Amino acid sequence: MESESERGFQVSPEMEKFLCKQLLDTTLPISERFRALFSVRNLKGRAPREALIAATRDSSNLLAHEAAFALGQMQDAGAVPALESVLNDLTLDPIVRHEAAEALGAIGLKGNIVLLEKSLASDPAPEVRETCELALKRIKETKNVADVDGPSPFLSVDPAAPAAQGATVGELREILLNEDEGMYERYSALFALRNQGSREAVSAIIDSLAAKSALLRHEVAYVLGQLQNKSASDALIGVLKDANEHPMVRHEAAEALGSIADEQSISLLEEFAKDSEPLVSQSCEVALSMLEFERAGKSFEYLFMQAPEVK
Repeated sequence: MESESERGFQVSPEMEKFLCKQLLDTTLPISERFRALFSVRNLKGRAPREALIAATRDSSNLLAHEAAFALGQMQDAGAVPALESVLNDLTLDPIVRHEAAEALGAIGLKGNIVLLEKSLASDPAPEVRETCELALKRIKETKNVADVDGPSPFLSVDPAAPAAQGATVGELREILLNEDEGMYERYSALFALRNQGSREAVSAIIDSLAAKSALLRHEVAYVLGQLQNKSASDALIGVLKDANEHPMVRHEAAEALGSIADEQSISLLEEFAKDSEPLVSQSCEVALSMLEFERAGKSFEYLFMQAPEVK
């Protein structure tokens, strides 16, 4: 885990205040608030952490869950009490509670085990319980493989360590698609296939979109977005179009299609930006906004940091 002195970018106090304010300004379009969030998560210190913590209680479940995710990616131990509060608050959407559980696993403190075990035993949402199961195993597994559990090649703090090197694509595929396997083992196979990245590996990942677990399906869509492989477009389009699919899976499919960014994907994002499910419509809006900035040669994540200093 990197220290605060090693993580993040330096900005002026005025810029930091501006970014935090933008993140929490509910009058702004969701795309602008996400742009602020993507900048804030690269800062260090109390103010950015507190802004992200406040955002976990936002009326937008999409923004709230992304804020919890960011706290986990930052591996900021100072966020643990707030994440515990989110996890235990059953008035919050399961997607937000799930992300709080995942963040507690990413932070990886031994003390988080008790918090996760409590929700594993009592949370009414299967996606939250499954996430607690994953997070508990990650904390224990990461401790066991601390010397080899380096950063993901995709620069993400993943909810499971990739399966050990040496397993074939066929073996990993079998684990990933096996409904009798443990969730952590299936996630480990998923990330190993992602890191391998061959055509056969991507095909196995696409096939796992038929898994019974909505939690696993949503992670599969997320991974396909990381890979940005156009061969996944048709499968992701099918997920996004399926009104009976879990919103957390459709939202990840929308974001993945934004990463792939072919003409068909963009057209569909424009269509589903009007979807009746806010998780989906807002995901499409954010994805389209990111594409707009990228096409203009700008970084969606760092645009504010390049802006003139705010007085």
